[in-house]
Amino acid sequence: MPTERIAMRRVREMLRLSRDAGLGGREIARRMGVAPSTLREMMRRFEASGLSWPLPLDLTDRELEDRLYGPAGGKVGYRRRAEPDWAALNRELKKKHVTLQILWDEYIEAHPDGYRYSRFCELYRSWEARLPVTMRQTHLGGDKLFVDYAGDTVPVIVDRRRGETRGAHIFVAVMGASSLTFAYASWTEKLPDWIEAHVQAFAFFGGAPRLLVPDNPKVAIVKASLYEPQVGRTYDEMAGHYDTAVLPARPRRPRDKAKVEAAVRIAERWLLGKLRHRRFYSLAEVNAAIAELLTWLNDEQVRRYQRRTRRQLFAEIDAPRLKPLPAEPYALAEWRVRKVGLDYHVDVDGHFYSVPYRHARETVEVRITARAVEVFLRGERIAAHLRGSGDGKHTTLSEHMPDSHRRYSDWTIERILGEAGACGPSVALLCQVILEHRPHPEQGFRSTMGIVRLAKVYGAARLEAACERALLVSARSYGAVKSILDNRLDGQPVRRRDGEAAEPIAHPNIRGSTYYH
Repeated sequence: MPTERIAMRRVREMLRLSRDAGLGGREIARRMGVAPSTLREMMRRFEASGLSWPLPLDLTDRELEDRLYGPAGGKVGYRRRAEPDWAALNRELKKKHVTLQILWDEYIEAHPDGYRYSRFCELYRSWEARLPVTMRQTHLGGDKLFVDYAGDTVPVIVDRRRGETRGAHIFVAVMGASSLTFAYASWTEKLPDWIEAHVQAFAFFGGAPRLLVPDNPKVAIVKASLYEPQVGRTYDEMAGHYDTAVLPARPRRPRDKAKVEAAVRIAERWLLGKLRHRRFYSLAEVNAAIAELLTWLNDEQVRRYQRRTRRQLFAEIDAPRLKPLPAEPYALAEWRVRKVGLDYHVDVDGHFYSVPYRHARETVEVRITARAVEVFLRGERIAAHLRGSGDGKHTTLSEHMPDSHRRYSDWTIERILGEAGACGPSVALLCQVILEHRPHPEQGFRSTMGIVRLAKVYGAARLEAACERALLVSARSYGAVKSILDNRLDGQPVRRRDGEAAEPIAHPNIRGSTYYH
């Protein structure tokens, strides 16, 4: 004969009359309108169920009925089987390579008289269906990191005298499986701050996920598309540096980013709400306060996670699956398009960097960081330099030069003056004057090298005399010295009038001291 099931509302009332009011069985049966035997059977089932009085507040009528009578449709004499910890199984399923079949094998090994596989799966799906909608998404450990900005800002006083304030934007990142949450304040939501917030998030989590899931911000996504979204070059490069990939949420699909939307609401409610009465005078103060509140948030027990904390879940599920961080954090890089000049150099902020001479006049892409400048041609890097200041100078590698230029590349001021000194003191002095009176010493290299090499043609003695004459008439060029030698003026004294300085040599190759001004 089937066991008579009593409505759970009436069961709760019977238990209240018995445990709280202390009434006897016959009186309870009379008041509730049931047979005494039915009441005794219900009380026996309650004692066998392992439940205590008062009943847990979150115990539903369906759960109470299952504990007392077993699943609906059960046979008479139904023997209760060992109930798995569905929440623990749900956490295990988020780990890579774990399936319900594996979990059932482990369950049946521990409880040989437990549920068969089909019933086991049916009960798990039934338990999973009662989770909140945002919790029903399957997030594997270390798989996805959801990122977004909160809608509200934190006011920061930037001018105490005038009382001017500026809003600090709050970046939020949350791990998909454990919901461990990170927040970071920045002045803007532009690319540099967006990238820096990601770098700080990776450092906070101690690793990188397999995927980044942003909400199609223009700073990161060039073109939002359901099928082929286009990720910005800098954001994509940053993801590649951490060996992760970008998977934007589908446009107009809010459930794709429900995890981070919930985290943003928590950040606005618990972080911004708790900061509303505090006064900040710098961005560093805001981030210090956020860090304190994040510790509290991530260490708070969550009821839907079986009273476990986000940090505990992260250590168990996400942390083992995260990819290790690279040796150096990502450095923000800016990309520019430039055209190589005829002198095989590209101009970057007033400084000139060499590329192989065969690429003169080519259009190239330049990647600029705080420390380096890299030049790319059709995706191939053709040059890399340490970044210089915008001083108009040139950074040139000898391997970038043609052979006709390379032979001069190993000349330095010290070497030139040394070679000139070997020819005579006047030669050295003239070369030094030429180098000192040019806007940049490098501009005098060829002139001084030419003067020194005249010794091979005319001899060191004549060159010394010619340079001495050039100094007396203020002629500071290779052409002037060669003209003196060609016209054999090096052996003639300089004619001067009494009390007058010597007349300068009038010659088309002598340009004067103001030529380069």
